[in-house]
Amino acid sequence: MSPASAASPSAGGAGHSILVVDDDADMLRLLSMRLTAAGYRVTAVSSAESALNQLDIAVPQVVLSDVQLPGKDGLALFDTVRARHPSLPVILLTAHGTIPDAVEATSRGVFSYLTKPFDGRELLDKIGQALALGAAIETPVKADESWRAEIVSRSSRMAEVLAEARMIAQSDASVLLRGDSGAGKELLARAIHRASPRAKKPFVAVNCGAIPENLLESELFGHMKGAFTDAHSNHKGLFQAADGGTLMLDEIGDMPPALQVKLLRVLQERAVRPLGSSQSIPVDVRIVSATHRDLDAAMAAGQFREDLYYRLNVVTLALPTLGERREDIPLLANHFLQKLAGKYGKRLSGFAPEALKALTTAAWPGNVRQLYNVVEQVCALSSTPLVPLALVQRALRAPSVEVLNYADAKQKFEREYLVGLLKLTDGNVADAARLADRNRTEFYRLLQKHALTPGHFKADGVAAGSEGVA
Repeated sequence: MSPASAASPSAGGAGHSILVVDDDADMLRLLSMRLTAAGYRVTAVSSAESALNQLDIAVPQVVLSDVQLPGKDGLALFDTVRARHPSLPVILLTAHGTIPDAVEATSRGVFSYLTKPFDGRELLDKIGQALALGAAIETPVKADESWRAEIVSRSSRMAEVLAEARMIAQSDASVLLRGDSGAGKELLARAIHRASPRAKKPFVAVNCGAIPENLLESELFGHMKGAFTDAHSNHKGLFQAADGGTLMLDEIGDMPPALQVKLLRVLQERAVRPLGSSQSIPVDVRIVSATHRDLDAAMAAGQFREDLYYRLNVVTLALPTLGERREDIPLLANHFLQKLAGKYGKRLSGFAPEALKALTTAAWPGNVRQLYNVVEQVCALSSTPLVPLALVQRALRAPSVEVLNYADAKQKFEREYLVGLLKLTDGNVADAARLADRNRTEFYRLLQKHALTPGHFKADGVAAGSEGVA
C-alpha cells in the first residue's frame, strides 16, 4: 500500500502526527480511520523500509508499528528508529505469538505494546501517554538557542556542525567555513558571532568576490581624503567598522593575490593602514572567512597564499549541502512559506503532502538559497491555502537566475565575457586586452583566474572545448 496521509485535527489528537506501519491493508485502513477521527495526522505505510523513508521526510511524534512485517520486522524498525531519534516513542502491535518479543523490546526502550485484537480506547490512551512522555522529554532542558535562531534545522549533520560552532565561538580563533554556494555560510558566521563574547560588538560581512579589486582595498582598510581621485573625505574601512566584533570575509578564495599580502600583514600586526595614510590603526577583530572554492587546489596553482591560508584556517567547519540534510527540507520549506506569506499578503497553511514530497526528493544544486527562491515563487503564485504539487513542479522546472548569488553571477559573466573576447580576437591577448580597456598584465591575471588558455582560441585551436575549462 502506498503512503497515505490524512488530517482532521480535533480536540483529542490536536493535530499530532503519527506514523502507522502494518502490512495488513485492512488493519492499516482501520487504524488510519480511527486515529484520523480522533484528530491525529496519520501517515500510513506497509513496510519498515517505507517507514524509514518517511522518517527521512518528516519525523512524527509517535510511531505505531506491527511486529510482523515483510522484510525488516517491527523490532528491527524500532532499533533503527531508536538509533536515529532516541526520544521518539514507538508502540508495537503484537499477535499472541510475538508477545515475548514485544515484552523484551520494552526493556530495550519500546514505549509500550498492544496485543491484537485491541480495544480502540486503549489504543488512544497509549498514544496519549506516549505524546505526554515525548513532551516531557523535550520540554525541560531547553538550552538557550537564540544564538542560532536563524538556522532552521533538526538534522544530525547540522547538529554536529552547530555543536562545534558553539564551542569554537568561545575562543578568538580564526574560522574557515567551507561549503557550496547557498549552503548558509553567512548565517553560520552570524551564529558564531552571537554565541561569542563579542556578541554585543559589530558583525560585518564583505563578499571579496563581489567588489572590484581596485575598490576592495579601500573597503577593507579605509582611505584618507585625497588618497585617489574620488576620495573626497576620510573613509573608515570594514576592519575599523568591525572593531571589537567579527569580520566575515566571504568568498575569500576570490581575493586578488596583491590584497592577500596586505590582509596577511593586517592579521599579523593587528593594525590597518588606510590608503594614503602613514599611520597604522590598531584593530581588534575576530576573522571568520568562507569559501566554496577548493583552497588546497588554489594554493597548488599559486592562486592563494599558503601563509594566509594557515592564518585563516585555525579551525574549519564544513557545511553540508541541502541534499545531505534532506530531513530539514520540510522544516525549511514551511518556515520560508510562513515568512513569505506576509510579504505577499497570502494566508497559506502549508504544502500538500505530494508537494512536500516533491521538494524533499528534488535535487538542490543551489542549496538552501535555491529552496528559498522556489518557495518564494510558489508563495507568490499560490491561490489556495495548501500549496499544490503542480505549482511546486513548475517552480522546480523553471530556470531561476536567483539561484546564483551576485558573486557567482559576476564570475559567470566575467568568464563568458573573456571567452567572447578571445573568440573575437582568435586568442590574441593584446587585442583582447585593448578591447577590454585593460593592460596586458591585468588581462593575463583574469585569464588565469578563470583557467582560460588563449592558445585554445586561435583559429586552428579547439575553441569550443575551452569553454568547459573551470
